[in-house]
Amino acid sequence: MNPITKEGGLGAPTRHNIDWKNPSFWNESELNDELFRVFDICHGCRRCVSLCDAFPTLFDLIDESTNFDLESVDKKDYTKVVDECYLCDLCYQTKCPYVPPHEWNLDFPHLMLRAKALKFKNNKFDLRSKIRNFVLSSTDLIFSIGNKPLLDKIFNFLLSNKLIKILLQKFLKIHHAAALPKFDSNTIIKRYKNLKVNNIEVKSTKTTTGKVKLFATCYCSFSEPEISEDLVKVFQHNEILVELCDKENCCGMPKLELGDLAAVEKLKDKNVDRLYEYVEQGWDIVSPVPSCVLMFKQELPLLFPNDKKVQMIKEKIFDPFEYLSLRDKEGLFKKDFKQKAQNIAYQPACHQRVQNLGPKTKELLSYISNENISMIERCSGHDGSYAIKAESFEKALKIRRPVISKINKGEFTNFTSDCPMAAKFIGSGIENEKNVETNNHPISLIRKSYDI
Repeated sequence: MNPITKEGGLGAPTRHNIDWKNPSFWNESELNDELFRVFDICHGCRRCVSLCDAFPTLFDLIDESTNFDLESVDKKDYTKVVDECYLCDLCYQTKCPYVPPHEWNLDFPHLMLRAKALKFKNNKFDLRSKIRNFVLSSTDLIFSIGNKPLLDKIFNFLLSNKLIKILLQKFLKIHHAAALPKFDSNTIIKRYKNLKVNNIEVKSTKTTTGKVKLFATCYCSFSEPEISEDLVKVFQHNEILVELCDKENCCGMPKLELGDLAAVEKLKDKNVDRLYEYVEQGWDIVSPVPSCVLMFKQELPLLFPNDKKVQMIKEKIFDPFEYLSLRDKEGLFKKDFKQKAQNIAYQPACHQRVQNLGPKTKELLSYISNENISMIERCSGHDGSYAIKAESFEKALKIRRPVISKINKGEFTNFTSDCPMAAKFIGSGIENEKNVETNNHPISLIRKSYDI
């Protein structure tokens, strides 16, 4: 067999640029032809059936059709499959044997992105969904309103009120049982004033400069700023100079998941000039949320392949445990831990797994654990706003079930995940009598073990 078309293999798949400025990208007939081609191959394989609900939805459409084949499925129903994809990228990176350089050239997530983009462009949403999608994806706007002193407490009270939650489901299709992000007016910007350290002797390596600009993200700036605080303390303890980005905007992932590519480009333009300037000045960039790192490492470079600044940032933005692991290889990661954690159940975030970093978080957590780290490589089901929307909340619970089951059956004292939103969603389903600590990000566990 020609090695170019060989199925499987251990090498990373080839990712093609997303040619969204090409008119054919927006041609509905061409899109449907490509959806048919890919769906037909997926139908014959079915390897990804357990990843999310997109594939069971597709296979059910085929199995329940008149002729038990894709030919007899109404093309209007293709959108049912598209709506179930939340761009986790696991099918492409971990399951599909037909990704490029295979001649069949399958990229299921980016085909779903193309379909989402056309749906968004054609405005095929009811009014409630439009308002909800705008609210859930406009993180800069929402957090700027809700993170004022006193207002944060009012918003948190209202969003925890059962009546308000029922009204949100009725009028905005936000599930009444969904855990919504909280607001915290004591942001990382305010906290950093008491964290700043200038007397660090910067040590560079072949792969890191030892100087980091923290892209704290909307979530870890305004909802759980303690995660960013813990990151700063751990990095400083390891003699890494950390400063906050002077200003940052949403990375664009919430807009990408909607298919709003024009909004993604606007957010890219707001962020890239500043981040590129930091890189030019010799700074590395670290972000605590895997989705945000993935946005700059993969999605923006594929959407804007000719933007030299985007391509430069791609090489200089890091997951925090990727960065610490690189320093560890040079003997610069400190292991002066004061206390150990035991029996850690660890769920690697999907958007971290697909960066092809390897299990860096697990490797570093092993330094603080007296037991083996149990790594549960299954999706949390949260996935952006998927676990918040009324129509997909119950499906999200089903997707997270294998993770919950493994934790409930085990003897764990800690549960952690690289994605703070996934961690909360999974943590809310763990049996209370297990007494499993669920509110610690991996970087927070490291700080706790340092006792700093």
